[in-house]
Amino acid sequence: MDFIDHFIEQLETARASDRLSNPYLWPQRSDNLRAWLRAIMRQPGRRVLVIGEALGYRGGVHTGIPFSSSRLINSSMHPFWRRLRPELTVSSDISEATASIVWESLRQRRRIPLFWNALPFHPHQPGVPLSNRTPDRDELAAGQAFLRLLAQHYQPDLVAGVGAKGTHAAETAFPGCRVKALRHPSYGGKQAFVQGINRLLG
Repeated sequence: MDFIDHFIEQLETARASDRLSNPYLWPQRSDNLRAWLRAIMRQPGRRVLVIGEALGYRGGVHTGIPFSSSRLINSSMHPFWRRLRPELTVSSDISEATASIVWESLRQRRRIPLFWNALPFHPHQPGVPLSNRTPDRDELAAGQAFLRLLAQHYQPDLVAGVGAKGTHAAETAFPGCRVKALRHPSYGGKQAFVQGINRLLG
């Protein structure tokens, strides 16, 4: 078993609850993540790790891929998605604003960062899967193990956090690393995020 298969197997063992969804309990989502991780890891050159907060109910919970949405996978003209699309399976066409902004900022980029989240699952209001909530302290602590394991294999040259939670998770996981803080693109932060990601990748 290679690293990516082992990593996904660990994700698949995490328990869901009435306030936390684990999309990797569905093989379709696990297969999508596997294909995406393999594509990211194959890229040559500088390695950049970008950490967000958690999967959202309109985005990664449907795809299994951080900072993505079903509509993005179905219709994006970015060369990365066009190459990867035949290997992915999505069963909806829902869009997510954050994913759309992130990938719009990458439209001229051929090399894609490794996107991940402080919590690699979907936190939601109790009994309301079609909602988002902020991960609690215990959930973020549990997410650290996945983040460190992934980074140990990926060996990033640069690390950035999106928003306060993503940045704090990165700083906690990698105390000796200089973490670049990016503004979250929601709630009026689009322009600042785009400027930040361009500086990071430039």
